Amino acid sequence: MPEQLKAKIIAVANQKGGVGKTTTAINLGAALARDGRNVLIVDLDPQGNASTGLGVEPEDRERTTYDLLLDEAPLNSVIRRTSFENLWICPATTDLSSADLEMISNEKRTLLLRTALRQGGRTAEGFDYILIDCPPSLSLLTINAMVAAHSVLVPLQSEFFALEGLSQLMLTVREIRGSANADLRIEGVVLTMYDGRNRLAQQVELDARETLGDLVYRTVIPRNVRVSEAPSYAQPVLDYDPTSKGSIAYRALAREVMRSHEPQPS
Repeated sequence: MPEQLKAKIIAVANQKGGVGKTTTAINLGAALARDGRNVLIVDLDPQGNASTGLGVEPEDRERTTYDLLLDEAPLNSVIRRTSFENLWICPATTDLSSADLEMISNEKRTLLLRTALRQGGRTAEGFDYILIDCPPSLSLLTINAMVAAHSVLVPLQSEFFALEGLSQLMLTVREIRGSANADLRIEGVVLTMYDGRNRLAQQVELDARETLGDLVYRTVIPRNVRVSEAPSYAQPVLDYDPTSKGSIAYRALAREVMRSHEPQPS
C-alpha cells in the first residue's frame, strides 16, 4: 500500500533556473548513497541534466520518466543502476518536454507520478530515499512531483529577489496540501552557490533565517569550482573531488536530511 512505502520521497524544486537544483539532487543523492542508503533519483526535467551528470548518455535512455508517466511503464523497467554504489536513476530525455500538453486531457493528470512511485510495489520499497529533480517551472510536471512527494527541498541561490521567488513556491505547496496531498511539507531550504565574502549573500542568508527559521538548513553549499566541474566528468562532486568544500558540504546536508527522517541513537 502507498502508506507503507519505506522510501522518503523528496521533490527538489524551485521554479527559478540556475539555482543549483539538479546539482543538489545529484550530490545529495550521492551523499546519501555514500552513507549506505539506497537512493533513486527521478529525472523529471526535460533537459535530462541529472541523467547526464550521472553518466547516462542520451542513446542509453531506452525507457525514461516519459514512459513512466505517459505509458504507465512499470517502475522497475525504467530505473537503471548508475556506476555509483547504492545510486539509481529514472532518466529523462527531451521527450518529456511535451508531457505537460499530453497530460492535460488525463483526468488523473496530477496523480501519474504518485501512482508510479507510491504504487511501484517492491521496486519502490527497495529504496530509502527517492529524490525528484523537478524542471525549473511550476508546471504540471512539478505539480506531479509535489503530489507524489512527502516533502519539498528548495535550493535557494544567495542572490537578490531569491525570497520573492520562494513565496510563489510556498503558495503552490500550500495549494497542493489543501487539495491533492495533505501530508506534503517543506523538507527544508538550502542556500546554494554561497560566497561568504559577499555582503549580498550574507544578507540573503540573514533574511532567509529570520523569515523561515529552522526550515533553513544549517549547511550552506559554497560556490565551488569543483562542484561546477564535476558534471562535465559525469560524476557527483563526492567522487570527482571528495575533499573539496562542495563535497564536504553535501555530506553535511545529507546528515541533516537523515537526522530528520531516521531515528537517532540515544
